[in-house]
Amino acid sequence: MAQRSIRRWLLGAALSLGVMALPASAEAADKVVYDLPQILGLAERNHPNVLAARARLAQVRAQLDEAHRAPFSQFRMSGGIGLAPTVLGNNVFSPNTDVSLTSSLGLAWRASIDGVVPLWTFGKITNLWEAAEANVKVNQANVEKERDAVRFDVRRAYFGLQLARDGALLLKDVRGAIDKAVSKMKEAVEEDDADPIELFKLQTYTAELDVREAEVARYTTVALAGLRFFTGIRDLDIPDAPLKPPKHKLGHVSRYLTAARLHRPELAMARAGVQARRAQVEVARAQLFPDIGLGLNAGYARAPEVANQINPFGADTANFFWYGAAVVFQWKLDFLPQSARIDFAKSQLEEMRATEKLALGGAGVEVETAYAEVVDWQKRVDAYSKAVSYARKWMITVQQGIDVGTREEKDVLDPAKAYATNRFNLMNATMELDLAMSKLAKATGWDAIAPDGL
Repeated sequence: MAQRSIRRWLLGAALSLGVMALPASAEAADKVVYDLPQILGLAERNHPNVLAARARLAQVRAQLDEAHRAPFSQFRMSGGIGLAPTVLGNNVFSPNTDVSLTSSLGLAWRASIDGVVPLWTFGKITNLWEAAEANVKVNQANVEKERDAVRFDVRRAYFGLQLARDGALLLKDVRGAIDKAVSKMKEAVEEDDADPIELFKLQTYTAELDVREAEVARYTTVALAGLRFFTGIRDLDIPDAPLKPPKHKLGHVSRYLTAARLHRPELAMARAGVQARRAQVEVARAQLFPDIGLGLNAGYARAPEVANQINPFGADTANFFWYGAAVVFQWKLDFLPQSARIDFAKSQLEEMRATEKLALGGAGVEVETAYAEVVDWQKRVDAYSKAVSYARKWMITVQQGIDVGTREEKDVLDPAKAYATNRFNLMNATMELDLAMSKLAKATGWDAIAPDGL
């Protein structure tokens, strides 16, 4: 009778694992609870990698603004103020000498401005703009790349924490049943009413539970610490909700390959890189031609102690006002070195095109690999679900046999262990399926297919 009572305790605990409701965690009551979409939003706002990528994007946008404004800001102003000696007369006669320091000095000042407004550069300016715009696109895609990486890391930590807590609840219920069974078994063995070997089996299983509980505690701590780091929230916690498989219904692999070509940030970066290199080739070619612009200048100088020379054929560097405008050009005649620079730019373009091909092929491999993982874990979830169902039926059948006296009470331990083991395997497979779908979302750049944890 003692053994039958023990088996019924174990059977009842194992059966309850399939229908139990998850209780609220006492620790979570003191913390701020965020679900997965909220955690993803916090991580995207606070993760250092995303913040650094946004800062780099701001830098290249500033460089783009500089590229747009620099060609029309090529003006220089200079001037000064100093002492000038008294100088009278004109270019024919002067009572003074050319001595620069005398006993009679006065203030003199001068200011001038000159510059060029570009009219025609044979594509130098426009292609530089195009290269700068492509650099902005590269960094915009890099921000999305960092976001995708952060989203995957957050989901991995979130689902790992869910698995650890689900496993802790499973172990807690099994532990309670096993401890009671061990206690009663000891009493039965002391009364010579039970086989000591059965007691050793239970105690061995209890030791294994100790190992699993230690693992669960470690995984819980690591996952929660990761989520708090990703979000920057020190008192963050997640809802007490069981793991669920992804809601997205898997389609044909070609659907995800097309999505990767459209949305994968690495491919967008490669395309923008080709655009930038192509623009640089055009800039190198344009260097063979002159820069044509409108030259503007103006100046004013005044030295009251120096006689103003009104003869246009006499140089007057002390008192003048002038302005002018002319069409000017500048032409570097280094044709041979420039041809080498063009070849260099072409080689960089070919390198970037090869990188684009590599990115496209690599993305396809990643998509197919992630797709195969999703298919694999879907099959495993289905298989473990069947195993849990079969183990439960096995336990019920054995218990019914015990009740009618056709089976021994020790026969219930194996189906109970099988049920608990397959129950955990099902939870682990569900987590791996969620991660595989998250990996597929990252490989395609299609974040909407990733599990939301709800």
